[in-house]
Amino acid sequence: MSPNEIMILAGIGAALIVAIGIWFALRRKHSETLREHYGDEYDRTVEAHPSRSDAEADLEARVKRVNELEIRSLFPGERDRYLREWNELKGVFVDSPAEAVLHADRLVTEVMVTRGYPMGDFQRHYEDLTADHGEIAQHYRDAHAICEKQTSGSATTEELRQALRQYEALVTTLVREGEHQSGEEEGQAPLSSGSTPERPLTV
Repeated sequence: MSPNEIMILAGIGAALIVAIGIWFALRRKHSETLREHYGDEYDRTVEAHPSRSDAEADLEARVKRVNELEIRSLFPGERDRYLREWNELKGVFVDSPAEAVLHADRLVTEVMVTRGYPMGDFQRHYEDLTADHGEIAQHYRDAHAICEKQTSGSATTEELRQALRQYEALVTTLVREGEHQSGEEEGQAPLSSGSTPERPLTV
């Protein structure tokens, strides 16, 4: 092999090393971006998949799927109706915590479908929420776990109270999101509606 051929091969080898280094750097940056976007959900998804690349493909698919949906804000009348229903629901908690929590879980699904999320089970709705609402998606996951626990009658009153507070954070975001973009006045208190006073969550 001539000196020129050796130099050419060396140059090709160096270029490949640089290209591989750039590829790994880009992949690392991509992973960091996904981790920042999804938070704890990133690690949870990685643990649930056979490889990191499979997990990241799943997370990317969620964003793409949600971006293709026609998600809208609620109309004022819809918002008022859901806020009244939530306020009444909190009143039910005093006498029947389990009934209130089960109702809250159904209400979240109804609000999501009304806003344009597709019909589906909890896992589908949860994954859709993680695409843009990582923090409240975690509330949904934790609250739904308690709701599932209650189906066997094993959830404590304190757990049910915790679940309802988590559902409240979720409903607040889903119902209120985008309301000021429609020109409505700012300064409204969370989860209060019209002439219906907000019920405190007490037992």
